[in-house]
Amino acid sequence: MVLIANILLALAKLVELASGLLTLYKYILLASVIVSWVNADPYNPLVNFIHRVTEPVLRRIRQHMPDTGMLDVSPIVAFAAIYVLQIVLFDTAYHYLISMSMSLKMGP
Repeated sequence: MVLIANILLALAKLVELASGLLTLYKYILLASVIVSWVNADPYNPLVNFIHRVTEPVLRRIRQHMPDTGMLDVSPIVAFAAIYVLQIVLFDTAYHYLISMSMSLKMGP
């Protein structure tokens, strides 16, 4: 039982890591929004990296949204989707795995 509990605990840590990676992606997404405001040099390696990482996600979101003219709301939709994913999926899975791990360690 302790082995299964430790496996569940390791899975919970992996879920926590995935949630942390999504938080990092939110910061990169925020940097993308700021870069679009200041019209930075597209040949700058950092700007190029930010664009390569965020544009595939934002492009998919834009395909399913109506045209809003000059206002691009796809980053807002991406932020909302990430928050929902983190709260609903990752937090729920993390707390479920932790509680299952603790109940297995405590025994019947």
